[in-house]
Amino acid sequence: MTRIAPTLVLLVVLAIAGCGGETHLEDHGADAASPAGQTATDHAGMDHAGMVHAPDDAGGHLHGLEATAGPGYTVADIHFMQMMIGHHDQALRMAVMAPRQGAGSDVLGLAQRIDISQRDEIATMQRWLRERGQPVPDEAQMHAMEMPGMVTADDFTRLEATRGTAFDRLFLTLMIDHHVGALDMVDDLFASPGALQDSELFQFATDVGADQLDEIGIMERILDRLPTP
Repeated sequence: MTRIAPTLVLLVVLAIAGCGGETHLEDHGADAASPAGQTATDHAGMDHAGMVHAPDDAGGHLHGLEATAGPGYTVADIHFMQMMIGHHDQALRMAVMAPRQGAGSDVLGLAQRIDISQRDEIATMQRWLRERGQPVPDEAQMHAMEMPGMVTADDFTRLEATRGTAFDRLFLTLMIDHHVGALDMVDDLFASPGALQDSELFQFATDVGADQLDEIGIMERILDRLPTP
């Protein structure tokens, strides 16, 4: 079973309780749509490096992408939104592989959910940053970011080489790690002094944590149903 940081578990439980504890995934056989061109990145060179905890140090992992504090938000808040854009973008690149690799209906439905929800969240994060006069990462900057749970170039090559059930198994395994990385980023933000005073950001980060945790459970159940290789 996937281990989730205790701070995030409490926050997510509260968030889920507040919305009635409902989940919203349905099994869809439809193909997932391709990610928008303005958010797509090249996956080469990504690694599994952990996110730094000190806000002042995070800029070193953003490769020149600047961030400044302002009324109601900290540098850590800005870095979170900038980095989560890159993190979500890679999930979109994985999701669009499902139809062409012959994924099963469960994985197709999950990929469609990820494509729709994370595309919308990227737009929200981009708007939030622009409204505060903060830089929005471009393709090159997203490519260079170091974040937890990122899929490597070799992993993408392996995904491209698999089809059907083998693809489903590898996709789910990598996407679970990717989601756990996002949870680590949320948990780091909640632990950052002075962060999350902005009400929109607080709700957004809480929702991201709840959604990612919910999808981890869904993916683990799909994995359990797959035939043994």
